[in-house]
Amino acid sequence: MIDSSISHYRIISKLGGGGMGVVYKAEDIRLHRFVALKFLPESVAGDAPSRARFEREARTISSLSHPNICTLYDIGQQDGSDYLVMEFLEGGTLADELARGRLSVPQALRIAREIASALDRAHRAGVVHRDLKPGNIMLTKTGAKLLDFGLAKPAATAITDNALTALTQSRPLTAEGAIVGTFQYMAPEQVEGREADARTDIFAVGAVLYEMIPGQRAFDGRTQASVIASVLASEPKPMNTLQPLVPPALERLVRACLGKDPDERWQTAHDLKLQIDAIEELGSQAGVPAPVRERRNYRRTLLWPLAAVVFLACAVAGWVWHRPQTPSPLRAVLLPPNGSSFDAQQFCRLA
Repeated sequence: MIDSSISHYRIISKLGGGGMGVVYKAEDIRLHRFVALKFLPESVAGDAPSRARFEREARTISSLSHPNICTLYDIGQQDGSDYLVMEFLEGGTLADELARGRLSVPQALRIAREIASALDRAHRAGVVHRDLKPGNIMLTKTGAKLLDFGLAKPAATAITDNALTALTQSRPLTAEGAIVGTFQYMAPEQVEGREADARTDIFAVGAVLYEMIPGQRAFDGRTQASVIASVLASEPKPMNTLQPLVPPALERLVRACLGKDPDERWQTAHDLKLQIDAIEELGSQAGVPAPVRERRNYRRTLLWPLAAVVFLACAVAGWVWHRPQTPSPLRAVLLPPNGSSFDAQQFCRLA
């Protein structure tokens, strides 16, 4: 497929692929710019309702204009295969970055704020992402960009007892063909096949933010069944037990995102963004863990009395140095004129 042409796009190289399609770098020979062509699985065009839904969401997403959303330029079809024409982004995914290690708290907050801002724009337009994960977040020089907004996501099916039995017998998540990076970020209502809404994306933001800071997933397991059980019933370890410098306010924010019941989470991406902004504005004060603050308060408690003693000593020394001095007595000697003398008895009588 390399060096072939589709419509007015010349395919240059393969960028990647996965369960939701294959992505190629291509050149738009009309506008002389690079684009990304994503060929979707045949299942997308499997029936008329799915096709209509795909085209409807594509039109909606193409109208979204936001610096943190990958722009969708066009959709097309070639030999029965649907494809998307998207903005070509230079950089790597958040998944690639996390493979190299955890991020600092300021880095994680910046990315989370950009994600929340993009989601807020999409949710206001009635678009729910439904598959937010590190692999769908591109890190570029201008900031984070969300990919695959609500396109061609099959409806989740309820996890029945038979399905759980089959999942328990499945290969580990790292095995070829297994679902990786999906269940770990899916909200309980998605796993159970219930309706997904904006709060479903907020759960995924919490899972991604959790992973960025301590460098491990909030929900994980050796099999898909164990991951599902963790999402439905388990609480992740507090982040500050894995990364001591996590601000308490950030710990509370992530906990609220990961509420099992959608009503227990932040209700809008806008509210989530405001909370992240507040934590960022607090800066280093918010970044000081409670034990460190207590030690600093204890030091201040000791320093104030010491400062008062030093100040008092300086004041006393200054007073001593500048205090008024008692005047010394003035003594003078008066001599009689030459050739005469004072008569003491006469002097006394005159006095």
